[in-house]
Amino acid sequence: QVQVVESGGGTVQPGESLRLSCVASGGTFSGYTMGWFRQAPGREREFVAIAWKGGYRLYSDSVRGRFTIARDNAKNMVILQMNSLKLEDTAAYYCAASASGRTGTLASDYDYWGQGTQVTVSS
Repeated sequence: QVQVVESGGGTVQPGESLRLSCVASGGTFSGYTMGWFRQAPGREREFVAIAWKGGYRLYSDSVRGRFTIARDNAKNMVILQMNSLKLEDTAAYYCAASASGRTGTLASDYDYWGQGTQVTVSS
């Protein structure tokens, strides 16, 4: 059974940075597509960034240029570096792993999920 655990959330002011970490254990991490999603109150879960097993990375339009996803297969870890945070980035952030070979941006493409970590951007 694959376990996914996120860490690193918190409260920051607009323009500041946060770094989220995610460790996926119990499977073959290097073969997974890893994704970050977020969900704000009253809204659907949305794609933020994904890192394919081959190294390709994809970002949503709302975070491209501000967020960076990186994976370290040796540590079974994926990082989301978030810079220039905005009020609208406030959400619970979830790390997810696709072990089935799907590589899309839909939440349904992912098999394993973490419990989420809260990011609050407030002035």
